[in-house]
Amino acid sequence: MAENQSAQRNDEWMPLTEHLGELRKRIIYCLIVFVLGLVGGLFGSQPVFDYLVEAAPVKNLDLHAFSPWDAIGLYMQFAFLISFVVAIPFAMFQLWAFVKPALGVKEQKATLVFVPWALVMFLIGLAFSYFVVFPMAYLFTENVTANLGLEQTYGVTQYFSFLFNILLPISLLFELPLVILFLSRIGILPPSLLVRMRKIAWFIMIVIGVVVTPPDVVSDLLVAVPLVLLYEVSVLLSKFAYNRRQRALKREMEAMDEA
Repeated sequence: MAENQSAQRNDEWMPLTEHLGELRKRIIYCLIVFVLGLVGGLFGSQPVFDYLVEAAPVKNLDLHAFSPWDAIGLYMQFAFLISFVVAIPFAMFQLWAFVKPALGVKEQKATLVFVPWALVMFLIGLAFSYFVVFPMAYLFTENVTANLGLEQTYGVTQYFSFLFNILLPISLLFELPLVILFLSRIGILPPSLLVRMRKIAWFIMIVIGVVVTPPDVVSDLLVAVPLVLLYEVSVLLSKFAYNRRQRALKREMEAMDEA
């Protein structure tokens, strides 16, 4: 009797252990690609650095290194950014591959299209944060420094840390509609949960908009409003994807009942 119960428990836990093993494998793949992206990013750091210095909001930007480690740290920051661009769509593909066995043929095809869009949305967020948000924040600090009669000396680490602290969070937030749509499409995230969390989500978006921009209402709104709209678009997409999935499941159940 005890042996039968033990065998039954093993049978019940096997699917869970298999899922955990599959998840671990997907995570390892993502880490490998991320590390390879870091290596490639080290070679691509110099051209990106040259472009960002040339395209700075002020002319003749003079950057200084205050530590022997500044240049090495800067190379790593650029490598991380480049690796993110490469790893995000690959991570989305691994997520799709992980849930693929639980999806129907139509759902597999429908959700696979999210993979290239992960890169597109990240690049859109990167462009928005660099060409809209960063110049506002940077020029505001310039004006404050000039009003105080101070001479600005730019440290290369401080300058690019300021830049990346704006670029990365906003760029990742632009993945929000895609992630929500994907999770809703496979039935994990119901739109009712997003509706209940709306006030909290709005508050978080507004806080992010206030933190990464100068302390004036116009700048805050220029960032907070697009982020809030992103969330609302995510809710609409979630409702569409979730309802479509529910209708498909209902048709399948009706077909099984008729058979």
